[in-house]
Amino acid sequence: MGGEIGPKLRRLREAAGVSLSELARRAGIGKATLSGLELGTRNPTLDTLWSVTAALGVPITALLDAAETAVVRGTAVEAVLLHVFDEPGVTFELYRMTVPPGPAQNSPAHHAGVTEHITVFSGVLRAGPAEAPLLAGPGEHLTWQADVPHVYAAVGDTPVTASLLIRYPR
Repeated sequence: MGGEIGPKLRRLREAAGVSLSELARRAGIGKATLSGLELGTRNPTLDTLWSVTAALGVPITALLDAAETAVVRGTAVEAVLLHVFDEPGVTFELYRMTVPPGPAQNSPAHHAGVTEHITVFSGVLRAGPAEAPLLAGPGEHLTWQADVPHVYAAVGDTPVTASLLIRYPR
């Protein structure tokens, strides 16, 4: 991920009028972790980036460098940002996503009104709200309100390849 995340994060936090301590509390991360991200001394995880951007009410691409291919990795998900669509009142992020067999990815809630839409190309995916995940196989589509904790996991021994479209209302 680009080296500009720290300065971008600081600008977004200051523009929102939020202290370092308050943003850390809202995002559910340590103040030292957040300070390290802003200073560039810590590498963010996917979960941390989504927690911070959700607490700020912005899409994750507000922190990523649009000039380079953004690859975001979590516990069980690797996603390559393909395109960002900015329209009046909404931003869409389109990713190519891979979920290998193994542990599940538990992702924090996005800000209110965010939805996720996944089309599976290969493998079987269990994804959606942590309390009631959904299943989809090749050619099937999942959608859910992503302003709640949610999960992603490959079912069985086959990696999942899919597209992920995240819709962020402003």
